[in-house]
Amino acid sequence: MNHKFSVAPMLDWTDKHCRYFHRKLSHHAVLYTEMVTTGAILFGQGDYLSFNEEEHPVVVQLGGSDPEAMAKSALLCQQHGYDAININVGCPSDRVQNGMFGACLMAQPAQVAACVSAMRAVVDIPVTVKTRIGIDDSDDMQFLTDFVGIVSEAGCSQFIIHARKAWLQGLSPKENREVPPLNYPRVYQLKQQFPDLDISINGGVKTVEECLTHLQYLDGVMVGREAYTNPLLLAQIDHALYGDPRPVPTPHQLVREMLPYIELQMQQGARFWHIARHMLGIFQGVPGARLWRRHLSETGHLPTSGPEVMLAALAKVPE
Repeated sequence: MNHKFSVAPMLDWTDKHCRYFHRKLSHHAVLYTEMVTTGAILFGQGDYLSFNEEEHPVVVQLGGSDPEAMAKSALLCQQHGYDAININVGCPSDRVQNGMFGACLMAQPAQVAACVSAMRAVVDIPVTVKTRIGIDDSDDMQFLTDFVGIVSEAGCSQFIIHARKAWLQGLSPKENREVPPLNYPRVYQLKQQFPDLDISINGGVKTVEECLTHLQYLDGVMVGREAYTNPLLLAQIDHALYGDPRPVPTPHQLVREMLPYIELQMQQGARFWHIARHMLGIFQGVPGARLWRRHLSETGHLPTSGPEVMLAALAKVPE
């Protein structure tokens, strides 16, 4: 699985409908689920692991810190057909800390290593880690290399590094994505110290040009919010990063290609808005984008809404 470009796991955003839509934009981007906890997988009432076959390559992100629960969950993820499993060691929210996973685990590399070992003992697919460059006052290069060194010795060969540290107290998750300064050179330095590891960078990347710059030093780039709010970025990736010669579909074509999926999902009980909300940004920077967003936002959430609402919104954007 070529991790040159991936779309970050984003809670409440990268659900299966979002990922299906993103796959329409890029054949090659690696897609990630929202973080799902071991508790939800092992004891929850819903099916937290379902996805569309069209989403491959798709990675499930797990939240947890108990090696036994992580191994049991990993096995279920493999049985569901995921291409890889990622451990969340980057989320700084209080709720995640209280569950003893996320960014606070950077302070416990041996625990993360134990999870990696337990998971790799029961699955054949890759087990990867997404983390930060540091936490609180532990944010020097030595802290990062110690963490990566210990976890990689347990068998993790792929790391996605959010190039900011996380403040575990005093900042909200949103502030933790914006306030701590980005430090791209530290991630480049990490790759120099671990040349055999597959290392991707995450944080603040907004353009194809920025992706290409990072790829001069690293193995991959992960983009989060920009890929969601401006999904046409994904439409450029296949040609620019993978050399795929296939023509890029227009935004109008992409919307029309989504209609059969919307109809099928609604027949199975999905609400129109749960799919349409992921498509609000498809015309970003295009004349008529505001009318598209307004029509979808004002009428799309109604219980009776369906594909006809999307077609009406589409008619407001010049082709």
